[in-house]
Amino acid sequence: MEAMIEVNGLRKRFGQAVALDGMSFTVAPGQVTGFVGPNGAGKSTTMRVILGLDSVESGTALVGGKPYRSLRRPLNHVGALLDAGALQPSRSARNHLLWLAHSQGLGTRRVDEVIRLVGLEGAARRKAGGFSLGMRQRLGIAAALLGDPPVLMLDEPFNGLDPEGIVWMRGFMGSLAREGRAVLVSSHLMSELQDTAGHLVVVGRGKVVADTSVSELLAAASRGRVLLRTAARERAMTLLAQEGATVAATGPDMLTIAGLPAERIIEILSQGGVPFSEVSAHRATLEEAYMELTRDAVEFRAGTAERAAR
Repeated sequence: MEAMIEVNGLRKRFGQAVALDGMSFTVAPGQVTGFVGPNGAGKSTTMRVILGLDSVESGTALVGGKPYRSLRRPLNHVGALLDAGALQPSRSARNHLLWLAHSQGLGTRRVDEVIRLVGLEGAARRKAGGFSLGMRQRLGIAAALLGDPPVLMLDEPFNGLDPEGIVWMRGFMGSLAREGRAVLVSSHLMSELQDTAGHLVVVGRGKVVADTSVSELLAAASRGRVLLRTAARERAMTLLAQEGATVAATGPDMLTIAGLPAERIIEILSQGGVPFSEVSAHRATLEEAYMELTRDAVEFRAGTAERAAR
């Protein structure tokens, strides 16, 4: 089975609300694809449609070229973590996995393998109801891996993880992709995706806003801006603005400049006798790129103090 997810033209309403408005994208094998967007953008609904849990008015969602509901023993084709709390709390972690494995014709040996893979050996016989959220995330990923599937879908897998767990999760997802699997990860933690995902699907209001590599997105968001570190911030701002640059103060001694190349900035400052300790290309973070892409797709915004006072 080919390791790929293909979403094409999904449309769905909940009453008068449009949940999906032509959602289309592909998750390719061999990389982690981040799936991001504001609340209400359609991420969870799309993942549920892919897994056959929700129907749509039009469009298709295929895993390895087939609808999920047509797959025999689906855990062998796609593993998913949508809700880390979806377990029987009175069962031990191992028994929870054994129950899932037996329902799919999988053996005990595979259960013990995935327990080791996610680092739950010491807690395998404890009741899952007493697990922390981070441990439940690990258990959910173990369940997703039971059938050794070529496709994985993880919804907010960083939730509840401590710093050590986050480092582990980043490395683990990367290793799954390097094995040739297609890995789709929905997350609100842009900083974690920046270090993990090779590709990004950004959605807003039920449709795709951007479908690009992370490196291309960051390059576009940086847009040739330059960082300047100077103790004479006000003087530097005045001189550069006079030369047509757009200048923003981004720290006590830091400016972000657009509209002039670094060489010209150095020349202007040197001629004006303005001291500086750094002139470098601005590298946008994934958070900055994401906020710029989705600023018009946010459904609810916090009001300003002025509006609240009216």
